[in-house]
Amino acid sequence: MTFIRRETEGDAPLLHALHDAAFATVAYASGTEAAIVDALRGSEDWVPQLSLVAEADGKPVGHVVCSYGRLAGERILGLGPIGVDPALHGKGIGSALMHAAVAAADALDEPMIILLGNPDYYGRFGFEPASRYGIEPQEPDWAPSFQVRRLANWREDLRGRYVYSPGFDAQN
Repeated sequence: MTFIRRETEGDAPLLHALHDAAFATVAYASGTEAAIVDALRGSEDWVPQLSLVAEADGKPVGHVVCSYGRLAGERILGLGPIGVDPALHGKGIGSALMHAAVAAADALDEPMIILLGNPDYYGRFGFEPASRYGIEPQEPDWAPSFQVRRLANWREDLRGRYVYSPGFDAQN
């Protein structure tokens, strides 16, 4: 049985190892995903209510985090990293984490979530090209994979260039 819960004190080292394992063999990975989560955790952009852990048999097997970046000077959620134990890929854990993160962000009255990822994968969670809504990535070459998930508190005036939290600049 897998369930989703908030990150708790003491999870950090386990989640670091989980992200290292989850991204170890992924072609698009930067290799710094665990360090990014650690840096975000220590920043003003950290949203503890949106650091969610998938747990099975008493141990973390997946993790997703949302943190604040900036869109036209306003704090807007960015999703990621999201990682799942490689031995458990294809079991629905990543999907469960995504659904939980979207629902929790919506419940917190956030207007949207932004992410950089595969449109074919994230489209099934309601993510759409950010360019459709006048939102641009901080790096222009990210545009084909830069997406937004509009939530109930969506506002049409949220447009411009999105910049991720400085935590994303973390190095190992």
